[in-house]
Amino acid sequence: MAKFSVALSVFLVGSTSAWSTISMNAQIGPNTRREILQKGAALATAAAVPAAANAYSVPDLNYPFEALEPYIDAPTMKIHHDKHHATYVANINKATEGKPEVDILELQLNALEAGPAVRNNGGGHYNHAFFWDEMAPPEEAKKTKPSAELEAMINKSFGSMDEMKAAFEARAAPGALFGSGWVWICVNAAGDELKLVGTPNQDNPLMKGVADEVMFPILGLDVWEHAYYLKYQNRRPEYVSNWWNVVNWDKVSENFSYVVEKKSGVPVRG
Repeated sequence: MAKFSVALSVFLVGSTSAWSTISMNAQIGPNTRREILQKGAALATAAAVPAAANAYSVPDLNYPFEALEPYIDAPTMKIHHDKHHATYVANINKATEGKPEVDILELQLNALEAGPAVRNNGGGHYNHAFFWDEMAPPEEAKKTKPSAELEAMINKSFGSMDEMKAAFEARAAPGALFGSGWVWICVNAAGDELKLVGTPNQDNPLMKGVADEVMFPILGLDVWEHAYYLKYQNRRPEYVSNWWNVVNWDKVSENFSYVVEKKSGVPVRG
């Protein structure tokens, strides 16, 4: 048997622990040497696939904070994005730390079973990331329109665009959705009808158990007070009716096409 010195250093990326250099001076045979090298390779592989740490992030807006004025004010947008959304992201990262990384869309389905931390914060992250991307500055938003396919589905499901908006605003009223929550236009599970859904807190229709069936949002409005109170105070209906001026119907049409084709929720950034 040959005498040799083995120096093995493995640093586990994303962990607070590390393996120190191991120096061995011993009379060992080829089988023992092979075992040492195999274990070193296994540790290196583990280091390359760390558990989730800060898996989720707050996506940048596609427009400046002031871009949705006068319908949504810049201070509200900044606080909403940089503080409220950031808190949900920090908390969902904390709740999933050390666990295998799961896309935020996939996390929605079983969020109720996963418990309040995932339900509230995972939902809060997905909902806000979805919300930012369906809006555009008023001058841009007014140039957008529903696709022919979406318009046909709106007419089939609600009668007309105006009737859909009226039903949406009624569902978003304080008496209909008490306290905090969201209002959604969704494609049903069969993909052949649009449904109007109100959800409390940070729930959404992608979550199993929230509605009669899992549905796929194409449009959603945040009616938590933090979304409008600085400008509108207790006048939620005014906020809701003004919000149509910043809806990007091109994006909503993309959402509709995606969920009808994929029978899946819309992926979000972050």
